[in-house]
Amino acid sequence: MELTDVITTEDEETFLRLAGSIEAASEHPIARAVALGAEEREVTLERPTGFVNHTGRGVQGTVDGHDVVVGRHTLLTDLGLTVDMSLVATAADLEQEGKTVFSVGWDGSARGVIAVADTVRPTARDTIRHLKQLGTRVAMITGDNQTTADAIGRLLGIDDVVAEVMPGDKAAHVERFQSQGLSVAFVGDGINDAPALTQADLGMAIGTGTDIAIESGDVILMSGDPALAGTAMKLARTTFRTIKQNLFWAFVYNTAMIPLAAAGIVNPILAAGAMATSSVSVVTNSLRLRRFQP
Repeated sequence: MELTDVITTEDEETFLRLAGSIEAASEHPIARAVALGAEEREVTLERPTGFVNHTGRGVQGTVDGHDVVVGRHTLLTDLGLTVDMSLVATAADLEQEGKTVFSVGWDGSARGVIAVADTVRPTARDTIRHLKQLGTRVAMITGDNQTTADAIGRLLGIDDVVAEVMPGDKAAHVERFQSQGLSVAFVGDGINDAPALTQADLGMAIGTGTDIAIESGDVILMSGDPALAGTAMKLARTTFRTIKQNLFWAFVYNTAMIPLAAAGIVNPILAAGAMATSSVSVVTNSLRLRRFQP
């Protein structure tokens, strides 16, 4: 993620110092993008006091004697800060561009907005197209606002977009899909993804993600590229098809020869040979998986 827009009625350096200092105390990727963006603009950040994380809504803390709040404008209003409607309109315009926008305020009023943009991976469209070719329905579950999520969903061709989801509610949405009779594979990398990874029929954890997500996943995608999810599903289907083929040939050889040998129609040595042949065919057929191409 990258800090793209800073719109404020205050001195921009002061604005970024207060907002960036609060965000630097958070571990959220968006917060890190804001803090890094402030540092890249040569703004010196400070360690806040009284830091509070409002899960899924924003953060607040004290910097230079100012009680600073960074988050959704509804958080600011709930905490008693005045939010000018012009800032709300500005935020809406930025969200139409597919950006994630937060309001920043202190001393009783909102002072501006900041926007970050999440760069879409070059492989994202191909990944989703590949998943659809496998007969998969693709959904995105995100805490981003609905406008931003819809813009990304349209860009990538995602079937279902579920936005403005609180961190603890992702598992509930996975369960909702399951209640529709669907088998759900969930791909995630964060702490908040762990319950959903556990709830899903198949949890795929990104190998570069958090430890708790990796512990919760059934499958670990060793690189940071979610494109491996499609590869994993294709490999699983190919393996399962091979297992069924092996079972078929094993039964054919043995069920054909053993009854004949028991009835005295063929020599038992031939039945034993058929069993050995079935083992060779199973191993040979399985070795074809070495030619699997992602």
